[in-house]
Amino acid sequence: MSLFRNIVLAAVIAGFLSGLLLTLMQSVTTVPLILQAEVYEKAEEAPAAPQHDHGAAAQAGTTTAMAAPQADAHEHGAEAWEPADGLERTLYTAAADVLAAIGFALLLITVSESLGTLSGWRQGFFFGLSGFAVFSLAPGLGLAPELPGMPAAPLDPRQVWWVVTAVCTAVGLGLIAYGRTAAMAALAVIIMVAPHLYGAPVAPSHETAVPGELYARFVSAVFSTNFVFWAVLGTLCGVVRARLRAGEPMLIAKPAEVAAR
Repeated sequence: MSLFRNIVLAAVIAGFLSGLLLTLMQSVTTVPLILQAEVYEKAEEAPAAPQHDHGAAAQAGTTTAMAAPQADAHEHGAEAWEPADGLERTLYTAAADVLAAIGFALLLITVSESLGTLSGWRQGFFFGLSGFAVFSLAPGLGLAPELPGMPAAPLDPRQVWWVVTAVCTAVGLGLIAYGRTAAMAALAVIIMVAPHLYGAPVAPSHETAVPGELYARFVSAVFSTNFVFWAVLGTLCGVVRARLRAGEPMLIAKPAEVAAR
């Protein structure tokens, strides 16, 4: 019970702090770019507003937790509700980031416990880099982050490809780290490359009013913030987990000591 409690507590602490950091970074990097892209999106949709075309807005909402607000002409009751710009939107974004970070931290610590445990910040840092490769870098090579108003492939194929790519990357990294043979390393490379050889779903059109320079800055900002987020999350998981582990060996050692006597 103490082990489970400590794992959950470590995930909550590390996830809460790294989630707040992610929100802070997003507020000064990706959010301003998203707001700029919304201007182009609304200008492009304005002539078609009476027809209620929801395609671009629906696609834009799949790329980031902070979905782009849609034009007022597109609001149809409760389904069109969204946080107001400013403090309300920031609070909802922070809540989403923190909850996601806690979930990722719990997954990271659970995996590390099954392979041994996190012995400190260095090991946590490398686990964090692995998380970045699995959940951000590898899927992002085929499905780059999207700005509002940009075309995208259908949602279901993208989700399937993303999950398959993340799983293949995790398995490949595990084989490289723990396989310790050339054959395992070769198999790991094949597994990690396979989804990219198959190819990610492609958008039916590449026409967009969003400038290429704005999109390039957005992609760079997303990968940069995710890298820092995962590095900090892994490091915090390692530090907090190591500190909370102090009482666990005593609980395990006592029966052994009694048996030895």
